[in-house]
Amino acid sequence: MTRSDDDKLSQTFAALANSTRRAILARLAEGEATVNELAEPFDMSLPAISKHIKVLERAGLITQGQKAQYRPCTIDASPLKEISNWTEQYRHIWEARFDRIDDYLDQLNSKEKDNE
Repeated sequence: MTRSDDDKLSQTFAALANSTRRAILARLAEGEATVNELAEPFDMSLPAISKHIKVLERAGLITQGQKAQYRPCTIDASPLKEISNWTEQYRHIWEARFDRIDDYLDQLNSKEKDNE
């Protein structure tokens, strides 16, 4: 992983660290939306929502287009793919732990059957 890739990954994680930004991304996963539409469910000012959108834009997670008088936002999932690729290197650790849990549960079930 290059320094540039590492910086992008850090920027993506930083953008996703906020629940409002994750909610904005979840809404955009359903389709494009204007800033006003994105702001509706939140109890915050339009400038505050705009700041969240700017963070998501800098991380490459969303883009804003230009259609007539409004600028619809759309999701760009490519940075999320980079996160998926990064976490994949740890899959063997999770799977080994799940296998150990399965083994432990099997042991418990065997002991229960022996005690019946």
